[in-house]
Amino acid sequence: MELLSSRILLRPKDRARSLAFYRDALGLAVYREFPGGTVFFLGNGFLELSGQGEAGPSPDVALWLQVRDLAAAATRLGERGVPVLREPRREPWGLHEMWISDPDGLRIVVVEIPEDHPLRRDQRS
Repeated sequence: MELLSSRILLRPKDRARSLAFYRDALGLAVYREFPGGTVFFLGNGFLELSGQGEAGPSPDVALWLQVRDLAAAATRLGERGVPVLREPRREPWGLHEMWISDPDGLRIVVVEIPEDHPLRRDQRS
């Protein structure tokens, strides 16, 4: 199988509310819009909000978003009223993480990778 592109699809309970959250509170840039949907840039991928969901997100699913500066992101998210599930902290595996939630309760892990972390080194040698 040859993959050419990928995206995460979310079916929010209230698309307008989720659109405002991802566009305005998180500040994601819009890649494209179409009747009934919006696609955002999500680092190397895309996040699409379209349709309408009923069940809400599974607690087994989380969105992982890497940022350059977690402290600055936490301040900006707090100013925008984003619900914080867990304040920023260094995890035992060495990443700096905070957990937030989207309007439907989808857990979002906001991550900063420290300069000395193995994810910053080329492991091919």
